[in-house]
Amino acid sequence: MKNSLTLNIIELKTAEKNPKMNQTIAFAAIFLAAMALAPSCSQVHHGEQGKPNVIFVLTDDQGYGDLSVHGNPVLKTPSLDALFHESIRFTDFHVAPMCTPTRGELLTGMDAFRNGATAVCEGRSLPRQELPMMAQFFRESGYATGHFGKWHLGDNYPYRPQDRGFDETIHNQAWGIKSLAEHPGNDTRDDIYWHNGELEQFEGYNTDVFFREAMNWIDQVHQQGPFFAFIPTTAAHSPYWVDARLAEPYDSLRSPIPEFFGMISNIDTNMDRLDSFLESRGLSENTILIFMTDNGTAVGHPLFNAGMRGFKRSEYDGGHRVPFFFRWPAKGYNEGRDIDALTHSTDLLPTLIELCGLKQKGDKYTFDGQSLTPLLEGNEDVLDDRMVVVQYDARFVKWKGAVLWKKWRLVNGTELYDVDSDPGQQHNLYEQKTEVAQKMRAYYENWVRETEAVMEQENVIPIGTPQEPIAWLSSCNWTGSYADNWGNLADVDGQKFGHWLLKPVRSGVYEVSLYLFHPALATPLNQGYDGFAMVPARPVAKAELLIYNKSHSIDTGPNDTHATFIISLEHSERIKLEGRFLDKNGKALCGAFYTFVQKVNDLQEIPTVSEYVKAH
Repeated sequence: MKNSLTLNIIELKTAEKNPKMNQTIAFAAIFLAAMALAPSCSQVHHGEQGKPNVIFVLTDDQGYGDLSVHGNPVLKTPSLDALFHESIRFTDFHVAPMCTPTRGELLTGMDAFRNGATAVCEGRSLPRQELPMMAQFFRESGYATGHFGKWHLGDNYPYRPQDRGFDETIHNQAWGIKSLAEHPGNDTRDDIYWHNGELEQFEGYNTDVFFREAMNWIDQVHQQGPFFAFIPTTAAHSPYWVDARLAEPYDSLRSPIPEFFGMISNIDTNMDRLDSFLESRGLSENTILIFMTDNGTAVGHPLFNAGMRGFKRSEYDGGHRVPFFFRWPAKGYNEGRDIDALTHSTDLLPTLIELCGLKQKGDKYTFDGQSLTPLLEGNEDVLDDRMVVVQYDARFVKWKGAVLWKKWRLVNGTELYDVDSDPGQQHNLYEQKTEVAQKMRAYYENWVRETEAVMEQENVIPIGTPQEPIAWLSSCNWTGSYADNWGNLADVDGQKFGHWLLKPVRSGVYEVSLYLFHPALATPLNQGYDGFAMVPARPVAKAELLIYNKSHSIDTGPNDTHATFIISLEHSERIKLEGRFLDKNGKALCGAFYTFVQKVNDLQEIPTVSEYVKAH
């Protein structure tokens, strides 16, 4: 049979909206996910004396112009302004115009279409499994490693933070609140996050929590050796929820700018707390502190965009030119200096490897980025002739992106701008500067040739692993349609279907449970729900499971919250699995936005619900 797949439908069953049963399913799912084998944060690290600590703060959807020190006429960011004056500032630093591609480039040192994380969903938010990532370099070099905040590079083994080199991790699912993968009760305050593979509730506003927990962790590990702390905030991404007093100074502006600026004000306050903490612990001198943002502004551009064209998602500079502050007092990198060279997100990892003396991963691993150390040391011409490609999306579309060379920008293959004289990219010089345009087009053509071998490589999620006994799959990472937020769940007229590529690592009997709503809601399949969006009722009467085009269906009742299929699978490199919900006539209504997959013969290892509740 194709791909060595053996499929036997052994039993089909549904579950009614029974509180005890639903609690059992939800708690069992949570517990099994919590059994993921993550390294202990108590592991002792004995780094070499003198190695610098590293704190990397990455904010979300805050653009270059969303800082008062960059000229914003309304927003006040005194702490970030102070850091600006104490930092090396890379003034022409570029990322991807979206969060996941930027994060993948920062942590792998490779272009998005080479590392695999090219988009925020549709199966394209996962850096390739075989690629080492930033925290792995640090951990293998004797550093304690901690992650606090957003991840958005995979919710399943082996793509989670704890699988990618972090000893300690407190993080959201997918992109955070209002994402379909996230716990539906999260609203920025007293939220539930994944803590080293286990769900845990944390008191306070989310940005405050991430900074607080990072500092608590640093307190635990800094005397044992050097540490690497990654603090990627979910702010200032939507939803724009913040204490009213922080938004109040900007109330005269059109919503949601006041709330957006209020969230940035909160980030600014936390940066001050972090700075005071480092001073009080004697850590400031030998700690590399990096502050940057993940793409252009999402909201602030109508008010102020630092003279640039475009914003988040744009191929123009406003979509991908971001602030990048680098401070390291022990090396004298704290006196305020601009570096105007063209630099890129892929440069960060090779730079930190060189500055921190991190162990390399062998001769076979190369970076697209280049170390910025020569620039830091004053050799500002070292990267003078480089070119960089900025491109992202779920699938590659040729010429849909930008090529950067010095102050030239070739946008979508036919627009050429000199941002030195035309920062707003209003005057297309393509016809006047054909020699420049053709040189940049040739570079792009070569980049495509070198990249195309891996740009469409599909990631596979293993199932039946001891690291993740239950594979908890959400539509945020299925392939087939964009369905990562509540608006997609509420769109009853849209064609929201998708499949997962799974790898059974052990042969045996597997249980596949299909849900329309997050299991924590215990909402019947044929009812609506008023949550982050009003979800109308769908006339669900059947559930369907498709594996390699073999279809199996089961009737569902009016109180059923999900449908379960029990099947036999053999070890295979890859299987394609899709769940759907149908009406009484067999018409497909939508995909199964949530799917649980686990080996049945492992169920005996699960504690009873009462034992789980007592333990938590």
